[in-house]
Amino acid sequence: MTNQIDSFLSDWTEAERTGDRGALGRLLTDDFVGVGPLGFTLPKPAWLARHEPGELAYDTFALDEVQSRVHGDAAVVTARQNARGSYQGRPTPESLRATLALVSDGGDWRLAGIHMSFIAGTPGAPPVPGGGPRSTPEEESR
Repeated sequence: MTNQIDSFLSDWTEAERTGDRGALGRLLTDDFVGVGPLGFTLPKPAWLARHEPGELAYDTFALDEVQSRVHGDAAVVTARQNARGSYQGRPTPESLRATLALVSDGGDWRLAGIHMSFIAGTPGAPPVPGGGPRSTPEEESR
């Protein structure tokens, strides 16, 4: 089953990278919802519309640090999304943590939802609260 999930993730990342709305339309469930790193939600039509000309464009888009857990006909995948691109001419965050909810639909995996969050300290992420990493007790005692 892990090979099927890996294959699905490969197809999905390629469709996102190239902005293939037709492929994405087949890979997402009808009730798909995406949650962006700022908390906004996008239903399937809005997710697909991100790839209209002049909107979202990726130069690179890949997943790593992928961990999959299968629970019956569902799987939870956590990954690091690494991408370079722009949305309406503004750079997108280069690294996000993503949690993907996959469901088995007639033997094929489909994406029912994704939740993305910034990774502190990466390009495009907001600053770390408090101005940076906290010191360790050993550093404070010096």
